[in-house]
Amino acid sequence: MGRLDGKRAVITGAASGIGEATARLFVAEGALVLLADVDTERGKKVAAELGERALFRSTDVSLEGDVDAAVAACVSAFGGLDVMFNNAGVPGSTGGIEDIGVGAFDHTLGVHLRGVFLGIRAAARVMRPQGAGSIINTSSVAAFRANLAGHDYSAAKAAIRQLTLTTANELGEHGVRVNAVCPGAVATSIFGRAAGLDSEAAQRTVDFMTVALSDAAPIRRAGQPTDIAEAVLWLASDTSSYVNGQAIVVDGGLLTGSLRRNRPAASDGLLAQLRQSAEAADS
Repeated sequence: MGRLDGKRAVITGAASGIGEATARLFVAEGALVLLADVDTERGKKVAAELGERALFRSTDVSLEGDVDAAVAACVSAFGGLDVMFNNAGVPGSTGGIEDIGVGAFDHTLGVHLRGVFLGIRAAARVMRPQGAGSIINTSSVAAFRANLAGHDYSAAKAAIRQLTLTTANELGEHGVRVNAVCPGAVATSIFGRAAGLDSEAAQRTVDFMTVALSDAAPIRRAGQPTDIAEAVLWLASDTSSYVNGQAIVVDGGLLTGSLRRNRPAASDGLLAQLRQSAEAADS
C-alpha cells in the first residue's frame, strides 16, 4: 500500500531535479500526478516513463492562465486535487545589487514568488470547498541567510516562506495545510542553467555538482533531489496531518553555522597570534 494511494497531485518544475524526483516518488507511492513545466520535451519524456498514472502539461508558472489550466487539467483527468507542490524555479541573478537588471529581477520573482502565489490560489479554489488538501512550496536556505544565493532569488525565497505562513493561517481553518521545504546544497541542473546551459547540457552537470557541493554542510555529501522529495512526500501524506505553516529545512545542517572541521586550524592560529601579541606587548 502506497503512502499516497488515491491522492491527485500537481507538481510544477517537474521535468528535472527536485520536481522530477518528487513526481517519480509520488507515482511509486500511489499518486496520480500532473507534471507541469516549461521544458516540454523533457517533461513529456518523464511523464511517459511514469506511465498511465502521470500526465504532462506545458506550464509557465509566471502566467496566471497556465497555472489555472494545469490545476483544471488535473481535476479533469483525475477527478480532483489533493496535493499541490509549487516547485518551479530559475537560477536568478549572480551579480551585485548594482548589476541586476530590472528585467532579470522581475523574471526571478515572477517564476518563484508569483508562481507560488498563483499555485496556492489555484489549489485553494479547489481544496477549500472540499475541506482538505496539502499545498507545499519550495523555499530555500537562502530565505534565512545572506550569500547562499543572489539577491533576487534570496528575496523571492524569503517571501515564499512568509506567504506559506500567511496562507497556512487562512486555509488551515478549512482543512487545507500549507507548508514549505527549504533545500540546502542540492545537486540539480539549476546550477548548469545558471551558467547559461540548455536543459540537456545542464543535466550533464549534476555529477560535477554532486562533488562540488560535497563539503558544504556538516553532513559530508551533496543533497540529492530524493532527499527533498522524501520531505515533500511526508508533507503530502496524511501522516503529517497536524503540520501546517512550517518551513522544513533539508540541508544536511548547512544553516547550523561554520563547519567545525574547518575550525580547529583557524582557531589554533588565532590563539597563537594572541599569545604572540601578548608577549610582544609585555616586552
